[in-house]
Amino acid sequence: MAPEIQTRYVFTITARIADVTSAGDIGTGVRRIIPIIGGEVKGENVSGKVLAFGADFQIIRPNELIELEAKYAFETDDGAVVYVENKGIRFGPVDLLQKLKRGEPVDPKLIYFRTVPKFETGAERYRWLMEHIFIASAARHADRVVIDVHQVL
Repeated sequence: MAPEIQTRYVFTITARIADVTSAGDIGTGVRRIIPIIGGEVKGENVSGKVLAFGADFQIIRPNELIELEAKYAFETDDGAVVYVENKGIRFGPVDLLQKLKRGEPVDPKLIYFRTVPKFETGAERYRWLMEHIFIASAARHADRVVIDVHQVL
């Protein structure tokens, strides 16, 4: 029998976001760029602040499935800088996705929003972030994205 995959919650990233910039329909969907302007990281072994640079680069497919790739960094409370690349998808009923685009509240349980964050750092204390696989569930709000990060054991 194959081993079961288990996860362990490690921290939550709350990334504050600015207004969306759109490059328009690129033939395979609509390209959007959403600046990341700050935020926080909170967890038992990792906490700090999201740095005010980076962005989420998205393509909204004709069926409203959103492919996303966010690139940004956070600084831990003890001064380490951690670079983040977070790829994933967001999908759900079209009417709810349209509400999200307008900045209206939507119950996160009704939207499938999952990502695979990858971390890089030269700080020895946080090297374990580069030595494991992580998955995350996320929720989009008008001014922020909340990402609950889990380590795959």
